[in-house]
Amino acid sequence: FLVVNGLIDIWNVTPQTCFMRSSLTVRDALNQAMDEELERDERVFLLGEEVAQYDGAYKISRGLWKKYGDKRIMDTPISEMGFAGIAVGSAMAGLRPICEFMTFNFSMQAIDQVINSAAKTCYMSAGLVTVPIVFRGPNGSSAGVAAQHSQCFAAWYGHCPGLKVLSPWNAEDAKGLLKAAIRDDNPVVLLENELMYGVPFEISEEAQSKDFVVPIGKAKIERPGSQITLVSHSRPVGHCLEAANVLAKEGIDCEVINLRSIRPMDIETIEASVVKTNHLVTVEGGWPQFGVGAEICAKIMEGPAFNYLDAPVVRVTGADVPMPYAKILEDNCIPQVKDIIFSVKKTLNVL
Repeated sequence: FLVVNGLIDIWNVTPQTCFMRSSLTVRDALNQAMDEELERDERVFLLGEEVAQYDGAYKISRGLWKKYGDKRIMDTPISEMGFAGIAVGSAMAGLRPICEFMTFNFSMQAIDQVINSAAKTCYMSAGLVTVPIVFRGPNGSSAGVAAQHSQCFAAWYGHCPGLKVLSPWNAEDAKGLLKAAIRDDNPVVLLENELMYGVPFEISEEAQSKDFVVPIGKAKIERPGSQITLVSHSRPVGHCLEAANVLAKEGIDCEVINLRSIRPMDIETIEASVVKTNHLVTVEGGWPQFGVGAEICAKIMEGPAFNYLDAPVVRVTGADVPMPYAKILEDNCIPQVKDIIFSVKKTLNVL
């Protein structure tokens, strides 16, 4: 299969294109990243619920337990506070743990360890104690799992100094950001998306290297454009690209920025784009109040790019309610392509 802007294209596959192109699902990209880093550094280990013998709840750790054994791939009891504390302590002692939460909604059970133990320790010890740990797992809405499994925590963790917070969209993001996170000496939160795990993406030859990393704190322009800037992270990046393709047929040229890093945030790339396009729409799956889009709006308003705006910034977000269970309500609580198209046209005053 070929993948164009996150969409599977089964009609244009030929033996030649199959030979020339390589694709990878987000699930396999994450698996490759952990495998390569476990092999590279014996201090790296993975722990979490069902990560070992069951190969992971989402099969992200498939095959790793058989390859590395009980000392490197550890099943834990259903106690986020407990195994997150073990992971943080081991990081303080010199190891490099990867702590998997079955969903970041359950990381609330361990938020004292993530914030008070991991994020603040380097500062409180005047740099004497580092905490090289990665907290990773699915974040945001999935499908039909209701309010307690569907929240986006990008704004929550992005709020806290001492953490680095990453949000990959495609396979290249997932592999490169996870490898960078594991090698980083700071605590890193990697917010994945369950609905993206099985999606294949075309990857570059560079991304297939064991030395490939995506720099933390650097956004990526997924689609250059001249009339309006769309900034997003995680799964909504694909929605932005779909919306941009639809709008292109109507003569509207959108630039799409994949944020990738929530903290630190690459505001320079966004500002440069706004200076060029003079319009900005932010798109995210989280709630509107105090969200990632709100932070981008504030930074643009306070910086030099504000003088280049020809219209107010518009935010496209999830609905300001806990996620309902019914599918029709769930669909209307999550930003859709049509919502992005409407917001772009509203911003450009072409409704």
